Amino acid sequence: MSISLVLPATSARPRPLVARAALRVGRAALSALLTIAVTVVVWQGLLWALHLSPYFAKGPKDVFDYLFVGPAARANRQLIFSNLGTTLFDAFFGYLAGTAAASALAMAIVLSRAVEQTVMPVAIALRAVPLVAMTPVLILIFGQGLLAVTVIAGMVCFFPTLVNMVFGLRSAPTSAFDLMRAYGASDGTILRKVQMPCSLAALFASAKIAAPGAIIGATLAEWLATGNGLGYQMFVASSSSGWSELWAAVAVITITSVIIYNLLTAIEKPVVARFRGLR
Repeated sequence: MSISLVLPATSARPRPLVARAALRVGRAALSALLTIAVTVVVWQGLLWALHLSPYFAKGPKDVFDYLFVGPAARANRQLIFSNLGTTLFDAFFGYLAGTAAASALAMAIVLSRAVEQTVMPVAIALRAVPLVAMTPVLILIFGQGLLAVTVIAGMVCFFPTLVNMVFGLRSAPTSAFDLMRAYGASDGTILRKVQMPCSLAALFASAKIAAPGAIIGATLAEWLATGNGLGYQMFVASSSSGWSELWAAVAVITITSVIIYNLLTAIEKPVVARFRGLR
């Protein structure tokens, strides 16, 4: 008598970590390219539809010629990208400061109702004041260096991060709270082990707004205060009728913001899954 052994069908092996990472990066790059392409089409379409003067309103071709084709293209690229590096450096510190302050305050709000009732009205009132109006006062207080840029860029990041983090910290499942309290966990332990991992999705959602916003805040501070970076270059270009230079700086900032947004989207899912213990 022969016995046949039937083995269950094996499921497909999961893709290696490197392959999954490469796929996410590829999707992010494709999404960024599509966004930039749509932006270029809309940009050129508005110039045609509104019949704007070509002397002031430069199109995608003008910017491309300024950066890559014209006789001074190499010098133009060096100037634009060196100043972009300064702006990104300023924006990075502003983003870190704003996100750290907002996250710490969000934790305090979740732990104490009194903190929420005291701080949130002030935060909303400050949000209602235009940043351009506050910038001269902030420059008087913090000077014209990196500290002022960090504060101004951080304020752009602060409010969206605060609102999203409060929501994210409070979005933890009730069953997790009940289980932790059944084992006698303190509020701080629950915050660290339950609420903070559950708030990562909200943190990434706020980062997609705050990180490009930090670039805008840094550019504004450079324009009005420091005399460095793309912000100041845009000010000089507009003052000297360097319209191609001005539009090129705006285009580079826009493309950089799109790339940052898509990179955050690419790393969001694996990071959130890792810290929530999912696979």
